[in-house]
Amino acid sequence: MTIAQLKYLLAVAKYLNFTRASQQCHVTQPTLSMQVQKLEDELGVIIFDRNKKPIKVTEIGKKIIEQAKTIVNESARINDLVQQEKGFIGGEYKLGIIPTIVPTLLPMFLKTFNKKYPKVHLQIIEIPTEQMMESIIDGKIDAGIAATPLEEEKIVEKPLYYEPFVGFIPETHRLFKKNVLSEQDLDVKDILLLDEGHCFRDNILNICSTISKKEQGFELNIGNFDALIKLSREGLGMTLLPYLETEDLCKEDKKFLRNFKKPEPAREVSLIHAKDLYKKNITDALFKTIKGIVKGAIEFYDVRIISPLPAKK
Repeated sequence: MTIAQLKYLLAVAKYLNFTRASQQCHVTQPTLSMQVQKLEDELGVIIFDRNKKPIKVTEIGKKIIEQAKTIVNESARINDLVQQEKGFIGGEYKLGIIPTIVPTLLPMFLKTFNKKYPKVHLQIIEIPTEQMMESIIDGKIDAGIAATPLEEEKIVEKPLYYEPFVGFIPETHRLFKKNVLSEQDLDVKDILLLDEGHCFRDNILNICSTISKKEQGFELNIGNFDALIKLSREGLGMTLLPYLETEDLCKEDKKFLRNFKKPEPAREVSLIHAKDLYKKNITDALFKTIKGIVKGAIEFYDVRIISPLPAKK
């Protein structure tokens, strides 16, 4: 049994297709098939039922695959320990970022990080929070940037910054003439929200003093702030934006912005990773780079952190 065989095994389990698995592993399909068959013969069990289309993992195969994940991940950590000892910062690194943070944060740090650490191959993946946590725990990605706290015992959270919420209020709205907003002013019935699945939606619902069923004559399934701004500008309701999202608004749109009185409701944005930290050198370098850059653009202390988790009923 070899690590290479276990990697082939995991690839087949992922794609349930020998051809696609071989492409992923950069070997020929006959080579991969032969090695998987050799492993099955050595263990004396059938891991994949090849008579099914697509192929199916057997019951014993599922248990073997779970153990193979652990072995492959742990073997990779040996190299990581050596690299840490040498102080080397390089290699492949998969970073997940939630959709509501990607457009504003990524342009701020990516160029600087790449220039400072050219030997790191940073792979950015836009991914929802729940899926991000699962991927970190399963070892599919190395770390993530998400709104916290997440209340997951297997995840370590390192706060990067605190980002206040800002109201975007059209002239026709009841709150337009207010210079400063209070959380008690909000009513979910007249707030345009991102669709379900976005933690920023839960942030807003947790801010609102009254969480009730919406009464507009329409239903939104929108996943970006640009669309919410346009709809709000047309007088269809107000919306709330994270602070960094307001920085690039045109002068005409900025007249619709309203800050909250202190302590301002805000989201905590953190770099998160598994407790059993892997690729520590890169993770530390990434954290220091982002925190250093963002510090010059957004630094708020008098804030009240709003949970990104759904409100408990």
